[in-house]
Amino acid sequence: MKTFTVLKKSTLRDFTDETYPQGSFVFSRLLRGKDIRVNGVKTDKNVTVYAGDEVTYYTTAQQEQKPSHQVLYEDENILVADKFSGVSVEALQKELSLSGDYRLVHRIDRNTCGVLIFAKNDIFERELLNAFKYKRIKKTYLCLCKNAFKRNEDYLTAFLIKDERAAKVKIYNENILKSVKIETEYKVLKEYGDYALVQIRLHTGKTHQIRAHMAHIGCPIIGDEKYGDENLNKKYGVKRQCLVAKSVLISGDGAIKYLNDKVFESSFMPELKIKQ
Repeated sequence: MKTFTVLKKSTLRDFTDETYPQGSFVFSRLLRGKDIRVNGVKTDKNVTVYAGDEVTYYTTAQQEQKPSHQVLYEDENILVADKFSGVSVEALQKELSLSGDYRLVHRIDRNTCGVLIFAKNDIFERELLNAFKYKRIKKTYLCLCKNAFKRNEDYLTAFLIKDERAAKVKIYNENILKSVKIETEYKVLKEYGDYALVQIRLHTGKTHQIRAHMAHIGCPIIGDEKYGDENLNKKYGVKRQCLVAKSVLISGDGAIKYLNDKVFESSFMPELKIKQ
């Protein structure tokens, strides 16, 4: 059992991410079991919490030992983590910060597993942010998508708008007011009937870009409850998107030059456990 006091208004999920990493790693399970109490009252919802509220987590010993990541590479300047699905980047950063100074330089969704890079000092934070900004870092993803592809590979362009209220994005074929251009390259690697293994390369990195863009062309990621195909998700019994941030290739100069041509690759693969 762990109890924390809320310092500012927040959602319960965000408070957990920023305060109690181990609770964050099993947050959905804790909610389902009503194993979180706010001011002594059990809750199974992501409620709003306020300054002065007390939040208590009834985590088991096993849950408190749940790993958040594996280390792919670390030196005095960077940490490359292989993040587990279900772990938010905020909670992982909070966990790491207990033993050092780790700065996020890019993000992946909570339910996306795979490669995530942290800088460990000012110089590398600046250099890595610039490398991402100027596309000197190449990211490759693997995912399982609905197999409705008209082409086995393509370079897609579209326009994205955030819908903050719905916590989603919308994709348009035309450039409309307040939209940003997105570029997504895909290649179908293997077909399995109604779904396919797909390699994705991002040429822009916007919120939910892969998930929304693949859904926009009629090939949503299996398990995606926000943009996905409800019937296909139900058929395969998955509630998290089958998406892996598979590899990162750094090509930079300056302080990060010694990392040039290093490929950091996740051990995870997107897969389905087919019901017999």
